[in-house]
Amino acid sequence: MVNVQTGISIAAPRHEVFSLFTDMHNLSENISGIIRSEVLTEGPIGEGSRFRETRKMFGKEHTEEMWITGFTPNESYCVEAESCGSHDITAFSFADEPGGTRVDVSFDSVPQKFMAKVMTKIMGRTMIKACAKLFDKDMQDLKVIAEGGRADAQPLPA
Repeated sequence: MVNVQTGISIAAPRHEVFSLFTDMHNLSENISGIIRSEVLTEGPIGEGSRFRETRKMFGKEHTEEMWITGFTPNESYCVEAESCGSHDITAFSFADEPGGTRVDVSFDSVPQKFMAKVMTKIMGRTMIKACAKLFDKDMQDLKVIAEGGRADAQPLPA
């Protein structure tokens, strides 16, 4: 099993941060690591919503279909996927903190098929580092937007 836990503090109200993190319609606009995204279900985003995202990972485009399995507005949501022979569960939680919102993420990837189990044994540490880096970058992109910037904003040269 691969487990990654990370978090970030964002200087914005919890309801705004939650709304931004659950804006599945604009994933590819808000998160630089996502090339394409598509919401697959009708209606408001919530438990049962399905979406697809495409990222470039390890030099290749990789598309995942995901679904929301838990959704408590302004508090938490959970996303699951079947990916490369593993079952992935990503849980997001949101809490007030002085000056803004704390977002914590827990990701578990449980290998289900033989090759996924073998690859997890061989590449487990590399996978953990890659996933942690991905989550941290995604959250940094969302932090910039929540705090009034743009996801594609580049730092000015010194």
